[in-house]
Amino acid sequence: MAKDFIAKGILKSPAMFQFVMGINFGSAANYQTLAYLISQLPENSEWAAFGIGKNAFRMMALSYLMGGHVRIGMEDTVYIDKGELCKSNAQLVEKGVSIVTSLGGSMATPAEAREILGLRPL
Repeated sequence: MAKDFIAKGILKSPAMFQFVMGINFGSAANYQTLAYLISQLPENSEWAAFGIGKNAFRMMALSYLMGGHVRIGMEDTVYIDKGELCKSNAQLVEKGVSIVTSLGGSMATPAEAREILGLRPL
């Protein structure tokens, strides 16, 4: 549908897609499923993948390693570690930044993120 919408001019290219991984009866939170989903994207797409619950940080790392963007928040998981509730979204983001930087990546600034998404500067 997205490819058709882009062809008809309903969506602008590059479009941004987010894959929700690990929801019951949805996309499995694994490399094979994510690789397939990425292969089906329209050309020049931006994308991110995120996991729900116990899959949150694992899918964040996999998304980064596969060339996508990342995200994390309490809507994805309420645990900072196994059995340990997080105190805030900020705590989850700090751990996420640590994961990405430990893998050699860096986080976009707000201005860079707006540019990637094709949004007007503030």
